[in-house]
Amino acid sequence: MNLFQLLHSCLRNIFRNRMRSLLTSLGIIIGVGSVIIMVAVGEGAQKEIENRITAMGTNLIQIMPRRIIMRNFNSGTMTRPRPNTLTRKEAAKLKAETSYAPAVSGVTQRSFTVSGPQGNASVQVMGVEPEYLVIRNWNLGSGYFFAREDLEARNRVAVLGITTAANLFGGTAEALGQRIRIGTDHFTVIGTLEKKGAGGNGNDQDDVIMIPLDTALYRLNNSQNISSIAMSVVSEEYMEAAQREAERILREARRLKDTDTADFEIMNSSEIIEMASETSRSLTTLLAAIAGVSLLVGGIGIMNIMLVSVTERTREIGLRMAVGARKRDILFQFLSESVILSLLGGLLGICLAFLVCRILVVLAVPASVNPAVVAAAVLFAALVGVSFGYYPARKASGLYPIDALRYE
Repeated sequence: MNLFQLLHSCLRNIFRNRMRSLLTSLGIIIGVGSVIIMVAVGEGAQKEIENRITAMGTNLIQIMPRRIIMRNFNSGTMTRPRPNTLTRKEAAKLKAETSYAPAVSGVTQRSFTVSGPQGNASVQVMGVEPEYLVIRNWNLGSGYFFAREDLEARNRVAVLGITTAANLFGGTAEALGQRIRIGTDHFTVIGTLEKKGAGGNGNDQDDVIMIPLDTALYRLNNSQNISSIAMSVVSEEYMEAAQREAERILREARRLKDTDTADFEIMNSSEIIEMASETSRSLTTLLAAIAGVSLLVGGIGIMNIMLVSVTERTREIGLRMAVGARKRDILFQFLSESVILSLLGGLLGICLAFLVCRILVVLAVPASVNPAVVAAAVLFAALVGVSFGYYPARKASGLYPIDALRYE
């Protein structure tokens, strides 16, 4: 039997019982579709996380006080921030001595109740330096950002995110030149920021107010302590060198010996992306593995139906052998039917996956179909057809012609 005759015979037998063939392939359809959809959603989420973190800044390094573990054998273990935080002088020393970061900014942030013409709102107020816009890839939407002179004079000027401007003034155009009250101090709005969207932690980055760092420290916080230090390294290839240099400078500023454990943490955007991506990949793999179980269930269904088919077609098998069909011809025929059923299920599963992913994208759920995953799903479906179809095919080819012809 040549290949054309084999395919013709297989397709004729499959389409002779269309509904049964469709139901047999349903497990494969659901399995292949589920695997592709789960991986697509996982990779879409991973890319979304990477884009959000990348939007935080170019070649960003963040320095924060380290959290330490305090052990209490009576009540267990608790975590609290180390009391000696970063200071304004340490940020200034780092800016003066670093050779890899052209932009360095101390950062302090705290929630305040802010009052405007449209009412009050609880807003995250950030004290930053003028370089902070460059470090975090922020762009002005209107107005201008405060300058070094505003920082040194501790001027009460503010730049609003678009969410904050909408909450306090009804829009960005209405906010420029107006005054807001942060705590007990009044500030003049000199600019608004472009839309930034949600951050890596899901918070709205547009619900923010930026003011000069020294203004925040002396007028609002009455403290020299800052929350963190942000740095933008000149190139990605110098990230590790910049981290080592920053650690050396801060150790010197905090009078830490080489043997002392650093009481601060240094993280770069690449590390943050890698951590988030690793978590996303683990979840995607787990979801794909769970969805892949339905492929095995589909394979068992194919084996079951093929065994039934062998029983139903016993006389047909006997007739084929009687007119000269060899055992391998019978084996290839039933094995081919099993593989074709699996492949048809795989193709329908791919169509289902693309349809669902298109709907998810319309619903603003990130989903990215990977062609390699599609190819792997089809290959796995074919392997399922071979694996679960071999036993029924072997059983069919092992029938004796006389016994098969006598079968009722």
